[in-house]
Amino acid sequence: MSQPAPPPNQPQQPYGAQPQDGNPYAAQQAAAPTGNPFAGRQPGQYAQQPGPYGQPGAAFGGGAPFTPMAPTRDNVGLGILAAVVAALVAGAVYGAILGATKHEIGYAAVGVGFLVGFASGKVGGRNPALPVLSAVFALIAVYFGQLLGEAMIAAKDYPVTVSELFFDHFSLLNELWKADSNFISYVFFAVAAVAAFSGAKKAAD
Repeated sequence: MSQPAPPPNQPQQPYGAQPQDGNPYAAQQAAAPTGNPFAGRQPGQYAQQPGPYGQPGAAFGGGAPFTPMAPTRDNVGLGILAAVVAALVAGAVYGAILGATKHEIGYAAVGVGFLVGFASGKVGGRNPALPVLSAVFALIAVYFGQLLGEAMIAAKDYPVTVSELFFDHFSLLNELWKADSNFISYVFFAVAAVAAFSGAKKAAD
């Protein structure tokens, strides 16, 4: 009795492969590439790592780290010291100008106030007391400058030195200043105070 012949072109199973659920191609399908280059890799293997400030992509050069703001300058002591030094220097220059010209110059008073305020704000920072203190020191600087100019003028007319008028005859010097002062003199005081206040604000920004 003859044996039945097998059908032609019967697919052959790979060597060592076992049919799964009656499907001889199951092993081949499982081993076939899927076209996904990341298949078989662990999840999160190539995930972005947080940067030093919690920003994504910092590990691969993305995202600049956050730069903290610089601390605000606030040093009242140094601001006051700078205002005092500026008041002495500016007042002396202002007095020398008055003594040489025998005239009060408005721009000089503005310069005195602005210099005092600018020095105070630049060194002391944004403390709200510094603009007010700068205005006060500017008034003192203008007063000192006018007294110095008055003393220089008087020293040319009387046998007395500037230092003697300041230290030995200060009351007389003050009376001479009052006699020569007018409305414009007090306007210069106000202008110097405003310039000092504004200068301190601008320098602190």
